[in-house]
Amino acid sequence: MLTPVPCHLRPLALALLCCGATAIHAATPTLEDVQQLLELSLEDLLATPVITASRQSETRDQTPAHIMVFTREQIRQRRYQNLADLLEDLPGVNLQRGTKSSQFNQFTVQGYLGPNKLLVMLDGIRIGQPSGGNFPVAQNLALYQAKQVEVLFGPAAALYGADAVAGVVNIVTDNTATAAAQGATGTVSVGTGRFGSREASFFTSARINDRLGISVGGHSQHSDRAPLADFYPRYFQKVDGEFDKKTILPAASREDYAGGIRSHSLFARLDLGEQLTAGFYRYRFNSLTSTGDPYAMARYDSGAQWQTTNDTVYARYHHRLSANLRGTLTIDHGAMEVDPRAYYNNAYNGFENGYSYVLSKRTGIEESLRWRLSERHQMQAGLGWQKYSAIEAASMPQPYDTGKSPGSQGMTHPNTTLPFIVPDTQFHNLSAYVQWQAQWSSKLSSVAGVRLDRHSVYGSSVNPRLGLVFAPGKTHVFKALYGEAFRAPSPEESLSAMGRFDGSQDADNRYIGTNFRVANDRLEPEKVRSLSLTWDWRPTQNLNFSTNLYHSRISNLVVTMPTADVITPDVWLRNLETKDNAGRQHQMGLDVSAQWRFRLGANWTGDLWGSASWIHGRIDNGDGVDWQIPYVASRQLKLGTTFAWRDQFSLTPKLRWSSTTTNGRVKAPGALLPPAACSTNPTAPTRCSTPGATVLDLHLGWHKLLDGKATLWLDVTNVLDKRYYAAGGGGRMTFWDMPQQPRRWMLTLDYHF
Repeated sequence: MLTPVPCHLRPLALALLCCGATAIHAATPTLEDVQQLLELSLEDLLATPVITASRQSETRDQTPAHIMVFTREQIRQRRYQNLADLLEDLPGVNLQRGTKSSQFNQFTVQGYLGPNKLLVMLDGIRIGQPSGGNFPVAQNLALYQAKQVEVLFGPAAALYGADAVAGVVNIVTDNTATAAAQGATGTVSVGTGRFGSREASFFTSARINDRLGISVGGHSQHSDRAPLADFYPRYFQKVDGEFDKKTILPAASREDYAGGIRSHSLFARLDLGEQLTAGFYRYRFNSLTSTGDPYAMARYDSGAQWQTTNDTVYARYHHRLSANLRGTLTIDHGAMEVDPRAYYNNAYNGFENGYSYVLSKRTGIEESLRWRLSERHQMQAGLGWQKYSAIEAASMPQPYDTGKSPGSQGMTHPNTTLPFIVPDTQFHNLSAYVQWQAQWSSKLSSVAGVRLDRHSVYGSSVNPRLGLVFAPGKTHVFKALYGEAFRAPSPEESLSAMGRFDGSQDADNRYIGTNFRVANDRLEPEKVRSLSLTWDWRPTQNLNFSTNLYHSRISNLVVTMPTADVITPDVWLRNLETKDNAGRQHQMGLDVSAQWRFRLGANWTGDLWGSASWIHGRIDNGDGVDWQIPYVASRQLKLGTTFAWRDQFSLTPKLRWSSTTTNGRVKAPGALLPPAACSTNPTAPTRCSTPGATVLDLHLGWHKLLDGKATLWLDVTNVLDKRYYAAGGGGRMTFWDMPQQPRRWMLTLDYHF
C-alpha cells in the first residue's frame, strides 16, 4: 500500500491568432452592425455594463479592477471562435497549445499558471473543474452563445472565492425574454479545413411570449491536427521505447504518429422575465494522452484518449425585498468526469496501459443581497454553501467500474499482490462576503470588502479587497486595487498518485517501484497578495489607452518536488516526487493596451487594437535556488486590426510576438530534442528556455451572401508556417518542448436566420 509522504517533502515576430472556424455567436450581427459599432465612440463602449467586477451591473470606469470586455461584434470580427482564442489575444497571457493531455492548452495569466487559478464562469456560474483542478480550455469552450465576454485581472477571491486567483472570465449570454420582439432568430455555421478539420455550430433563441424566452445552441469539432512527424522529423524520429533502461518497443516496430482532437458542447437557457433563469451547459473534449510527447516518451495509441465531460445545471431567482433591497438566490450543480476507459501508455508505466479515472462534483447555493443605503453608498453581501466530492485514480490496471464505490474496485497493482487503493474525498465550504461601495464625489469612489471561507479540511481564510477610482476628467481614470486570495489544494494535487511496479523485489521481498508520484494529504492552501494600478486615457472618442501595473506574491506555493524514498514492509518506492507547499513566487508586470477606431474615406472603416507586456518574476521551488518563473515570456507584443469595405468584405490580420520562455526543466534536452538555451550555473539545477516566436494569422470575410444572410470566412493561422515550440511539460521529470501547429486554414460558412 502506498503511504502518504510527510509534509516536509517543488527580434520582433509576427503573429496571428484564431485557430479554427466554427461557432457563430448568438444573434450574429451583419457587417452593417459591425460598421455601426465602429462608428460608436469608445466612451460609449466603455460604458458597457459588466457584472464580473462586483457581481452587479456597473461600467468599466466604475470598478477599481482592471477589466476588459469583448462585445458580440468584437468577438465576431476578431474571429475568437473559442475561449482559448480570446485568451491568447489578451495582454499578459501566454497560451501554449497542445502541451498536456489533461488540460491540452497550457497558459499563464500575469504569471499565474494554469486553469486551476483562473475562474471561468457562464452567466456568473462556475463551469470549470468543480473541485478546483485543471480542465481543458480549448475548442470545447466555443463562444457561439456569447453576448459578451468579461475578463477581470488579478485576485478576486473577496467576491468569488478560492480559485479566483489569476482573475475571472465571465461568458455572458442574452436574456431572450426581454428581447425587443417575439419570434426566433439564430445562426448555423459549418466549416472544413486542413488536417481533416471539420466544425459546425448552431444557436437559436426565441421570445415565446411577454415573459418567456428560450435559447439553445451547440457545436461539434474534429481535427486530425498536423502530422508532426512530417513537419518536425528530427523531433519525432522513431526511437526505442525504454523503461528502467530496458527496451520495450524497438524503433523498427514503432507506430506512426497520431494526435487528433475533437470537442462538443450543448447549451440551453430558459428565462421567465427578469426574475428567473435556468440553464444547462455541457462541454466535452477528447485528446490523445500522448499529446505533445515524442516517441521516447509515449506510444501513439489511438485508443489512449483523455476525454473530459463537464456538466453544469443552474437556476437563479432575482427578488425584491424592499424598495432599496434586492436579492438573488442561485443554485448550481457541476460535475466533471474523465471517461473511465482513459489510459496512458508511456515510458512511466512501462509502455503498458495505465488507466485513469477522475470524477469531480460541486453543489452550491448562495443568497446575495444588494442594499442601496443612499444616493452615494451601497452595500453588497452574500452567504453561500458548497459541497464537493472527488475521485482521483491513475495507473490502474483496468478501467474503473463506475457501478462500484471507490473502495470496492478490487484491483491490485500490476505485477504485484498489493491492493490498489482508489483515492477519493468529500469536503464542504461555507462562505460569506460583504462589500461597501461609496461615491464620495463625482470624481472619487471607493470599494472595501472582505470574504470569509470556512473549509472543512483547510480551515478558515479571510480575504480583503480595497479599491479606489479617481476620474479627474472625462479623458482620465485612475484605479488602485489591493486584493488577497487563497487557493485550497485541489484533490488533483493532494490525492493524485501514479506509477507502476515491474514486479522486481528486494532481499526482504518488498516490491520495488521507481519514478512514482505519491500523494500528500497534508498540503496547505496557497496565499496570494496583489496590488494593481490602472490608468485609462481616452484622448479622443475613438482612441483609448490602458496601462496596468501589478505586483503579486504567492506563499505556500504548491510545487512538484523530489522526495525521499518510501519504505514499508511491502514496498520500496525510489526516485519519487510529490506535491508540496515548498514554493514561493513573486512577479511584477506592466501591460499597455490600446484601441483605435477609424474611418478611411467613405467606404472603409477600421478597428486597430494591440498590447505590449513586460513581466519579471522569480520562483523558489523549495530547493533554495531563485529562478525565473516558468512558462512566461518576459516580453510580448500583440497587434490586430480589422478593415471593412462597405458591407461586403473584411480583412483581419493579427500579430503575436513573444520573447524566450523559461520551461522549468531541470535537465537539458537530449540529442533528438530541439535546441534550447540552458543555464550553466554549476551551483544550481539547469533551467532551460524555449526561443521566442513570431506568428501571423489572417481572417478574410465575404459578407451579405445568400440574400444578405450569410458570410463566408477564410481563416489562416500561422500564415508564415513558423515551426516553433512551446515551453511545455511539467514536473521535475518532464524535459521537452512541445511543437506547435504549422500553417492551417479553415473555410467556414455562417448563415443567419
